[in-house]
Amino acid sequence: MSPTTNHSYGTHGHVTFLGAGPGDPGLLTLRAVEALAQADVLVADPQVYDVVRTHVRAGVDTPLQAAGDDTSTDSTRADDAVNLVMRAARGGKRVVRAVQGDPGLDANAADEMLACAAEGITFEVVPGIANAVGVPAYAGVPLRNGHGADVRFIDALTADARAWNEVGASDSTVVVSTTLETVAAHAAELVTAGRKPDTPLTVTVDGTTTRQRTWTATLGSIAQTLKAAKALPAAGGSRPAIAVVGERSAAAEQRERLAWFESKPLFGWQVLVPRTKEQAASLSEQLRSYGAVPSEVPTIAVEPPRTPQQMERAIKGLVTGRYEWIAFTSVNAVKAVREKFEEYGLDARACAGIKVAAVGEQTAKALIDFGVKPDLVPSGEQSAAGLLEDWPPYDPVFDPIDRVFLPRADIATETLVAGLIELGWEVDDVTAYRTVRASPPPAETREAIKGGGFDAVMFTSSSTVRNLVGIAGKPHNVTVIACIGPATAKTAEEHGLRVDVMAPEPSVHKLAEALAEFGARRRAAAIEAGEAVQRPSEKRPTRRRARTS
Repeated sequence: MSPTTNHSYGTHGHVTFLGAGPGDPGLLTLRAVEALAQADVLVADPQVYDVVRTHVRAGVDTPLQAAGDDTSTDSTRADDAVNLVMRAARGGKRVVRAVQGDPGLDANAADEMLACAAEGITFEVVPGIANAVGVPAYAGVPLRNGHGADVRFIDALTADARAWNEVGASDSTVVVSTTLETVAAHAAELVTAGRKPDTPLTVTVDGTTTRQRTWTATLGSIAQTLKAAKALPAAGGSRPAIAVVGERSAAAEQRERLAWFESKPLFGWQVLVPRTKEQAASLSEQLRSYGAVPSEVPTIAVEPPRTPQQMERAIKGLVTGRYEWIAFTSVNAVKAVREKFEEYGLDARACAGIKVAAVGEQTAKALIDFGVKPDLVPSGEQSAAGLLEDWPPYDPVFDPIDRVFLPRADIATETLVAGLIELGWEVDDVTAYRTVRASPPPAETREAIKGGGFDAVMFTSSSTVRNLVGIAGKPHNVTVIACIGPATAKTAEEHGLRVDVMAPEPSVHKLAEALAEFGARRRAAAIEAGEAVQRPSEKRPTRRRARTS
């Protein structure tokens, strides 16, 4: 029986107990994503709701999130969850019950499985990466090495004196599921049980997320280390943590070389991307690969042209053979033409027999998604100038038609039009859409921009500089300013901004690479100076930095 096939379960539904891992959305298994896509109801622990919700269909019921609140205790949440799971399953629904880590290590999930079994409700388990395994891996803490020490796991919240005595008397590597507030007390219990005070220890909070933080100490010094780092939350607070203890593994001493996740060049950086989520998808994914947390804030809104007749005539001309070429200079131009095609009942086949040009990779991808493979994409610089470098001159022998359809924004520059005319082409320069300043972002975002809450902002055009300052205010002087090229940098400087990073060529992905290189140099300089590695928002510079390219 295939696990990805919908089946009828009679009067009762079906429950999938799903492990969502420690926190990184990328650690969800393929089977977990399949199960989420089939769910009618999602009952998710609050810690993993954001991890799993993007994989469920629109309109899927999430009753625990609707009913719960921040004042609910763990036991109340557990009661709510089992009641919601059983009610939905009795109603014939496909239920996904998502828990942090792995369901097999979750006592509440085990009780819910027993409740399903008692009523004859079919269920399955989709394992996830356990916190006690995934978090040390992201912290650069190996649980075993060539010395052959075994590994023991202990839940400090439920362990009794006998359990502490057993791990204290052994020489095993011990992985302790604990909290930041109680880890020092548990370290003292291990010392009392027989471990040496100088036994290496690491403690990690928010593991596998860009908020991850790890401290290295010993059983005897961890209390002082956390106090000195001001890491302990205010009274009444609680932060789950994973501690790794062990003599033979020397885990803490190896961390400096193995901490691959926290040493990413932009680890934890809050980066403002002045684009919509749709436009910024691949760029945001690239930033995440460097450890950053991108926030998309659109500065430009796209609206239809005030007089649509010009666009309508051009689309009719496209169908009747008026054009030899159609040139797309943006994803928005592709979207505008596609929408007009759909309005007339046309599809990608209307472009058959017409040569198609795209200004760059993102525009080309939008065309391919539409079903049109571009004939020309710049081999060099992805810009109007780069497109002109590769554009063939008009040849009356080989080109039966001398006209180019150029659907563009109302504020587009004349570089491409002038260049095509110089190459002998006639150009229908058509306003396909208007660009207007976007609405201001939420007050919280505006305050973060002006107050230094963002570590960096990526400006991809002069208009993004002007519009961001116009709708949200000027970024704080601790914020790293990254610009896509000299014209954008000049506009930023005219607005009183210090430009720290400039892309080596006008590409958003090259800009992200340049920002990552800047972050790597900044990190290396801090380590060489013996200073703590801090994000720009955590450390105000005492002097202005020179621009780097």
